Amino acid sequence: MEPGRAGCLLLLLLLPALGAAALGEFDPYRVLGVGRSSSQADIKKAYKRLAREWHPDKNKDPGAEDKFIQISKAYEILSNEEKRANFDRYGDAGESQGFAQQHHRQFHRFHDGFYFDESFFHFPFNSERRDTSDEKYLLHFSHYINEIVPDSFKKPYLIKITSDWCFSCIHIEPVWKEVAQELEALGAGIGVVHAGYERRLAHHLGAHSTPTLLGLINGKITFFHNAVVRENLRQFVENLLPGNLVEKITDKNYIRFLSDWKKDNKPHVLLFDHMPVVPLLYKLTAFAYRDYLSFGYVYVGLRGTEELSSQYNINVYTPTMMIFKEHIDRPADVVQAREMKKQLIDDFLSQNKFLMVARLTNQRLFQELCPVKKSHRQRKHCVVLLTGEGEKFAEAYEAFLTFAVANTKDTLRFVHIYSDRQPEFAEALLMDEEKYRGRSAVVILERRNNVGKIAYKALEEAWQGSKEDNFILLDLLDQLRTDPGLLSSETVMADLNDELAPMFLVRWFYSTLDYVSDCWDSLFHSNWREMMPLLSLLFSALFILFGTVIVQAFSDSSDTRDSPPSGKEETATKTEKNDASFSKESNRIPKKGFVEVTELTDINYTSNLVRLRPGHMNVVLILSNSTKTPLLQKFALEVYTFTGSSSLHFSFLSLDKHREWLEYLLEFAQDAAPIPNQYDKHFLERDYTGYVLALNGHKKYFCLFKPHRSGDEGGTLGLCEDYDALQHTEARGKPSCSPGSRSIKNKLHKLSFWMERLLEGSLQRFYIPSWPALD
Repeated sequence: MEPGRAGCLLLLLLLPALGAAALGEFDPYRVLGVGRSSSQADIKKAYKRLAREWHPDKNKDPGAEDKFIQISKAYEILSNEEKRANFDRYGDAGESQGFAQQHHRQFHRFHDGFYFDESFFHFPFNSERRDTSDEKYLLHFSHYINEIVPDSFKKPYLIKITSDWCFSCIHIEPVWKEVAQELEALGAGIGVVHAGYERRLAHHLGAHSTPTLLGLINGKITFFHNAVVRENLRQFVENLLPGNLVEKITDKNYIRFLSDWKKDNKPHVLLFDHMPVVPLLYKLTAFAYRDYLSFGYVYVGLRGTEELSSQYNINVYTPTMMIFKEHIDRPADVVQAREMKKQLIDDFLSQNKFLMVARLTNQRLFQELCPVKKSHRQRKHCVVLLTGEGEKFAEAYEAFLTFAVANTKDTLRFVHIYSDRQPEFAEALLMDEEKYRGRSAVVILERRNNVGKIAYKALEEAWQGSKEDNFILLDLLDQLRTDPGLLSSETVMADLNDELAPMFLVRWFYSTLDYVSDCWDSLFHSNWREMMPLLSLLFSALFILFGTVIVQAFSDSSDTRDSPPSGKEETATKTEKNDASFSKESNRIPKKGFVEVTELTDINYTSNLVRLRPGHMNVVLILSNSTKTPLLQKFALEVYTFTGSSSLHFSFLSLDKHREWLEYLLEFAQDAAPIPNQYDKHFLERDYTGYVLALNGHKKYFCLFKPHRSGDEGGTLGLCEDYDALQHTEARGKPSCSPGSRSIKNKLHKLSFWMERLLEGSLQRFYIPSWPALD
């Protein structure tokens, strides 16, 4: 055989072997460090441990990403039983079997590895290509809670929630990078949350998918729902800011705006620019300094601003920022620059946050203007003018302001306070001396600690602003530089009242308005997962309301439903007329003695007795058709004082319909003998009218009240002797014999005393095995 042919044949035979050897170098068992007999739990545990160790975001080793890819690929093979079996059998994770197919696949993979493996696994996760700009924005839960949320009251934050293997995150990466750099330069905050490592924070923010973009301002989260483009993201951040941060200023309103320094107790800032809309940089700055400064914007290209630009000599081609304090005719400070940068604006505003003689309106302002002494070299003294409001004190204030402008230093602050608005502060410093009453006074003080201890010295005489007063104050300040012990008096101050705090109703109104706006925004923009708590609350309230209406409707219908008459006798017809007259009386406006009494029937028997809640009792009056009206009236008067108890229910039982049920029940009351000489002459049956039963449905017992006998309590008379005459007179609505009607009502005499004993639990109880059916 020729040497050339032999070499080619040898090369063809060696290529599959080389491919198998190259592939054989990747052993998923060796990569994960597990044995071939390891369980899925052991494989998963090893993968999690190695993934945490070699993740590129945690491990800065140059080969960490390649190692992490190998770990992921090994777990993909071993976590799939079919791929694991193919690898154990053929040394490959593919599904095809057979020698020829296996070698073809090995050769194909060996060949394609040079072209596809690199492009698939290393885009865009290659350590050389991956963008690491998000690393400085990464947020952790504790960092977010302790730093980002408090800082959101000074600037809005744009936050992105991302994760590994999120191709949508890769798609928005160029836009995100551009906008993040732009907004950060303007003063907005940027944050990135990795959902894989900060799952708790992602859940806290309400992110259920990646990528998710949201805004944070004043501790409140707002989700971004539009297309991820530069203009939408900028507008989203701008919409987070309050709408009243910057006021548009023209020739008509600039005097009013600048004159509000006294009411707002703030310096006022004017920005002159040729942009028709307020720049986002200026809005972000106004939000950051809104507690210290009021901001106005002048569009110099707008007609109606010529007088304003001319008065302050504004260069219309260069952005100009002016700060006005107590004097509105001239600015206290000015800065001009062709490009207003955030750092330039911050330096300018931080040096002019307070008025020359600011008014102490709350404790926070007092702490900032008069900080606590940190060391002997960092002493800062406050010269306080205690004055009042009105023209009477205007001259003293103007003289103090002139003195402050001429003697302001880094170690000296001049402030004033209204004594009538801060009476505790004034009394602690002036000791309520008569010489200062109705006049201004000047006090030099130094705060010693954060609990209110101060050292101070007051001028001997009231401040009038004369030259002599100026010389005395200037001399004291010169002595103070060399002799700190000049402040010989000490006291402990209470916190100042917040004079500018809104009223409770105003705060409540704005809180309610914010809540309603949040709900409205959530209703139209939030997804179903975010809406579930609100929808659950809404449907629960509707269900409870609907259920209450239905139960009340059925309860009313059962209470007012009258049972059909048992016969067609004339007496039943007459009784129904009496019932109608009684129901009309009961439907009137409730008066004293009105009690809601329902009839105990087979319809409501189960709910009113058998299934009565534990601790509840049903007090049942026994009556007949002929005695219904007088007995119910007397019953209502006797039990009226006990209607306040929610555990008592009141009913009546018709003796004509349910006599058998009552007699069965009374068999368990051994001393329940019938009333002597009290028989119904018409039916020749015992008369149980006037009996009262207190039924405890849960514990299956009852207490019994028996009417008083005839002749008791002053000789109570019996029923009318002529039964038919009684029925006839009742049909006409007038009793024939008043003693007979009185005897019926007297059956319930002393029922109120029995009710008191019932509530005390001192009555005899008669137990029954079960409640009989009410037919």
